[in-house]
Amino acid sequence: MNKNRKFLEDIGIKSGYPLIESEKRFMDGSQYRFEVPGIQRPPTLRALIDALDEYDVTIHRVTQTKGIMLLTDREIEEMGELARDAKIELFLSIGPRATYDTSATAKTKEGARIGYRIRGYENLLYALEDVKRAAELGIRGIVVYDEGILWVLGKMRKEGYLPADIHFKVSAHCGHGNPASALLIEEIGADSFNPVRDLQIPMLASIRNSINIPIDLHTENPQSSGGFIRHYEVPDMIRYAAPVYLKTGGSVAKKHAWETTKTEAKERIRQVYLVQSMIERYYPEAKASPKGSGDLAIPVIK
Repeated sequence: MNKNRKFLEDIGIKSGYPLIESEKRFMDGSQYRFEVPGIQRPPTLRALIDALDEYDVTIHRVTQTKGIMLLTDREIEEMGELARDAKIELFLSIGPRATYDTSATAKTKEGARIGYRIRGYENLLYALEDVKRAAELGIRGIVVYDEGILWVLGKMRKEGYLPADIHFKVSAHCGHGNPASALLIEEIGADSFNPVRDLQIPMLASIRNSINIPIDLHTENPQSSGGFIRHYEVPDMIRYAAPVYLKTGGSVAKKHAWETTKTEAKERIRQVYLVQSMIERYYPEAKASPKGSGDLAIPVIK
């Protein structure tokens, strides 16, 4: 076993033991940022932003999960304008996915393991069209559900087919939960990585020890993905996995791609406030990114 441990370490894959506080940081020197998922349309995003002042919290990223293809151009532009003015990232998710496709397999108990991955050449092409459209409308953050698409998108960005400042976030729905997978995802183009939701702190530490990109961590979850709430663990998530996006507000939804209401959007900000309170109580020296930090994937709506 020791030979295999050494081999893994030689290729950059490291253990989480012993637990050592992460010295890695965002470009602005901070350890953590807040991400709010499941904001699907402009009115909900507006309600979310309006609630920030009431709870006196800062968020850095909002993710839309139903898919770019389900938004009109004007809706994308409006969401982009709202995010730009609030100085937060807006990540839109790729629309084509197995669950929207004609796949009977994806809708079975066994077939559900393929997640949101793409089936066939045409759906791959459709997915790239989704990303191209969002980028042309000024969006600079894309949620990716398929490793093959990530690989292609990384090449497109490198060769100038997509803007150099577009960011790719790999979703937890890809199902990755170990440092080897995380390192592979980083190498093929990911700018942040969302592992599966239930990894314990040493597991997260091993991923952090093996990659440099930010890790996106669920602090809570909808009932459809377990319903567990990890607020008390957040200080240690920051200590051992920084830099991290703390993905907060998911417990408000019943399932992924939930059509969040304006009232629920406000409740998601309340959840951010609760997590921020935990950090201030148990890890007050932790450093958060300021509003509008320079490396954020903020929309460039003209």
